[in-house]
Amino acid sequence: MSEYDYDLFVIGAGSGGVRAARMAAGRGAKVGLAEEYRVGGTCVIRGCVPKKLFAYASRFGDEFEDAKGFGWSADNVRFDWQTLLRNKDTEIDRLEGIYHRNVESAGVTLYESRATLADAHTVRIEKSGETFSAKHILIATGGWPFKPDIPGADLAITSNEAFHLDALPKRAIVVGGGYIAAEFAGIFNGLGVETQLHYRGPKILRGFDEDLRDGLTEEMSARGVTIVTNSDPREITKSGDTLTMQTKDGQSHEADLIMFATGRVPNTSNLGLEAVGVTLGERSRIVVDAYSRTSVDHIFAIGDVTDRVALTPVAIHEAMVLVETLFNDNPTPVDHDMIATAVFSEPELGTVGMPEADARAAYKNIDIYKSRFRAMKHTLSGRNERMLMKLIVDADSDRVLGCHVMGPDAAEMVQMTAIAMRMGATKADFDATRALHPSAAEEFVTMREKWTPPAEAAE
Repeated sequence: MSEYDYDLFVIGAGSGGVRAARMAAGRGAKVGLAEEYRVGGTCVIRGCVPKKLFAYASRFGDEFEDAKGFGWSADNVRFDWQTLLRNKDTEIDRLEGIYHRNVESAGVTLYESRATLADAHTVRIEKSGETFSAKHILIATGGWPFKPDIPGADLAITSNEAFHLDALPKRAIVVGGGYIAAEFAGIFNGLGVETQLHYRGPKILRGFDEDLRDGLTEEMSARGVTIVTNSDPREITKSGDTLTMQTKDGQSHEADLIMFATGRVPNTSNLGLEAVGVTLGERSRIVVDAYSRTSVDHIFAIGDVTDRVALTPVAIHEAMVLVETLFNDNPTPVDHDMIATAVFSEPELGTVGMPEADARAAYKNIDIYKSRFRAMKHTLSGRNERMLMKLIVDADSDRVLGCHVMGPDAAEMVQMTAIAMRMGATKADFDATRALHPSAAEEFVTMREKWTPPAEAAE
């Protein structure tokens, strides 16, 4: 018999923690799993899933308007916020129930309580006071929205609260420049809210390809979102129902709701990590090696609580290779190469591989292929929105290094492109593929003309 109560104890039942627990149990390990809130974690309960449902809801206004160009009458259309909330909650409850059943059917023992480390091999269940020993411990506690430390910050909400508003505001300010900020600015705007997006930097979506950043800024502005860059909040005050945000440059902006989408911090506080020797890095993220091992040999961490890529599918991958390492005698490092990602803004972005700037820094000779065009649908809808499609190619090897899309179904396109790119596809492979016509995606296999930057053209 094992000297431990559990072969693996997982703290945190988000997508990564649940996958690790289930797979380890499937390998014959005795597994415990603790979750202090709801099984499913950020993505299912208060992140990706409800956000995507809200994004869908926000797009129907445009769809009704576009339908007129195709002969449909779309008069007397109205939106009911409470109906959306109820239906969203029903779906989240359904998904949480599935997660519960999957955990239980796998033979994992679930503790619906906060858990902390009593010592390097012992977990304490806070609700009952029980303690259990574990050969391996996995921290998968995810992250939490960050609010700047400014006066009046408590008057603002985060994405957590945005999913449970009693009513939609008439005016909203979203503070931030990343995924969540761009997405919620689009959601509020699409649902009829007068929306401002404030970002402290010169351009939203830092780290993305410059054409995507510029393109989304242009299209969101055309849809009515007021984007204010180089805008850093200094203080928030309230008078009656009106919130006023003062910025460091002396500007004043009023709204009925202010939402911070200013990043997330790892849930590492008061878990007992430091006491057992687990090293924490910048912003209290758990430092891990290529095998998700912390500075304590038998304690591991995956997902948003670490100093790596904060995406749900990445956490799931990290969980799977960790189980392979621990319970299948097959040490497998995490693979963070060529990760596709999407921003469910309006319009949508999809991207995989290198942005142009990174490719130019890493490779001697780069070829750029890009196209900006009006989608076929809008020839009748009358909408002026334009798609962007871009390929970045290593001119010496012909390998496709980056693929970037802005427009309807961008995420769906990029997911498929990511498969080819992981296999080392070249531009010649793209060119040899027959186009699916008529579609926007066919542009990827019909682009032949290289794009020349204006500076090079001038030379």
